[in-house]
Amino acid sequence: MKKVYIYSLAMFLTVTFIAGCGISKDKTKYKEEPIPVRVMIVKAQDLDNALEYMGNIQGEDEAQVFPKVSGKIIEKVKREGDPVSKGDVIAYIDRDEVGLKFEKAPVESPLTGVVGRVYVDIGSSVSITTAVAFVANLDRAEIHLDIPEKYLPKISLGQDADITVDAYPHQKFLGKVTMISPIVDLQTRAAPIEIRIKNIDHRLQSGMFAKVKLVIEEQKDVPVILKEAIIGRGKNTYVYIVDGKRAFLKNVILGLRQGPYYGVESGLKIGDKVVIVGQQRLRDGCLVEPEE
Repeated sequence: MKKVYIYSLAMFLTVTFIAGCGISKDKTKYKEEPIPVRVMIVKAQDLDNALEYMGNIQGEDEAQVFPKVSGKIIEKVKREGDPVSKGDVIAYIDRDEVGLKFEKAPVESPLTGVVGRVYVDIGSSVSITTAVAFVANLDRAEIHLDIPEKYLPKISLGQDADITVDAYPHQKFLGKVTMISPIVDLQTRAAPIEIRIKNIDHRLQSGMFAKVKLVIEEQKDVPVILKEAIIGRGKNTYVYIVDGKRAFLKNVILGLRQGPYYGVESGLKIGDKVVIVGQQRLRDGCLVEPEE
């Protein structure tokens, strides 16, 4: 009875393994049938690991403009979008004080740039704490970000930054890291950095919402595979490669990931065919019918 049980178990395991490799049984013999799979050709590609942040565009120099005296606005000299030099008059104020000889008081720009906003109308009452206008130097734009301390060793002065804004979704602006604070905030465990972008045409405007990409690691011309090809994780990471008409299990070591792609540090070479669909039915050495 024991021998019959052992024999039956052995037959069951044999049939199960054969079935997993796409082998069917007819009346006289076993016939191995190919399993359809989809494959990709391993190609070389550049990959990078990047930090991505959101920030606000601002001018290299910006200032709210306040009057030096109280009174009423009697004349507006500059409007939104007008260029100004340092000392140019933006508006005039009637001091409207009893006993004083009438003499309109100027509200002057503290810097060279462009008038971004004029907050007052003629007749508006203002004091020395009332913002009359906003001016900015937009020849160069800036973005300020807070970088977590663990990434700070990977950020350096002069490092490139790719900038995109919603107003120009298909264009990238090149920025440079121009300041890295030597102090890490105790609450956030992050340090401020500054990125500057040349902006002679003033397309980048103060207040725009920007997306910033800082590349901290790159790999050039590495073999890449889609994540769908990967089985397992860590040191026990495998893919099926197709050689001729058969699929073989191959251990691989992965590198950088970018989107759906992984770089392969070892285990594959350029031109290998890797299974990306259908590997769940495969066993090492199975007959397959590949489709690219």
